[in-house]
Amino acid sequence: MADRCAHRLAPLSLGNISGNVVRCRYHGLAFDGDTGCCVHNPHGPALRALAVRTYPVIERHSLIWIWMGTPQSADTDTIPELSFIDDCPAHAFSKGYIPTAADHRLLEDNILDLSHGDYLHPETLGGGAFTRATLAVKEQADTLLVRWEVKNEKAIPIWRPEMPDPGSMTDMTAEILWHPSGVMTLYGDATPVGYPPERGVRTWNAHIMTPQSRYSTHYLYCNARDYRTEDAHYNAAISAGLAKAFAEEDKPMIEAQQSRIGHNDLFDCQPTLLTIDNASIRARRIYRRLVEAEQAATT
Repeated sequence: MADRCAHRLAPLSLGNISGNVVRCRYHGLAFDGDTGCCVHNPHGPALRALAVRTYPVIERHSLIWIWMGTPQSADTDTIPELSFIDDCPAHAFSKGYIPTAADHRLLEDNILDLSHGDYLHPETLGGGAFTRATLAVKEQADTLLVRWEVKNEKAIPIWRPEMPDPGSMTDMTAEILWHPSGVMTLYGDATPVGYPPERGVRTWNAHIMTPQSRYSTHYLYCNARDYRTEDAHYNAAISAGLAKAFAEEDKPMIEAQQSRIGHNDLFDCQPTLLTIDNASIRARRIYRRLVEAEQAATT
């Protein structure tokens, strides 16, 4: 429900809730929690003009999903598949939240290009392998699938202790599925060369970029894994390592990048593009197409 009373725009979040009815504490008007219609006006009739806008909301995968468009067009089938969150043991799961002063698209660009980890996260998610990876990008309707494939390289530092030897050569893959809602899933694995896949390690991640404003973003992330699933101490170490990489390395860099871009669009600044920008360029094109289509429909 929009956080303002239809009467004098007082915040309804300062009001009271009884059952499914929200009552404004300023003048006592009450509103139905589903429809937003005024159900009680102590000062006169409950007019239609007193209705407050409501938005379809659902809880799934330990997240709250809200549809900001017209209620009639809400479709729960468009919620990305994140069932790994529901199925993961408690000590094999970590999560975090990073408010970031940057355009949500810069944060999405960052995940679509994993080669940045070799330089920005050398002690955790880097190591040089992804700079030499094979990259494939595929558009799937309104989503984008990006696959990074690494052959015969040392594992990224965070995985080296899980290999037969820290210096073991491994094959690694990473698949990112980008959704235009700002939800991105990232699957990753590493297997020692010559070993069957079950001797490797696997992780499932979600990176969710929800715009707060044009130049600020709510960044939520989580990580699940299939190894050391009952090791609470190791889980805490993984959680701390990811928090350091995302909050202390990614966030300052992307906010600094935004400060140089200012209130311009990235491409208005005429950046020199590289092959590693393929995925982010295509994601931005899909996003722009959908925004323009929505604006045209609204008009």
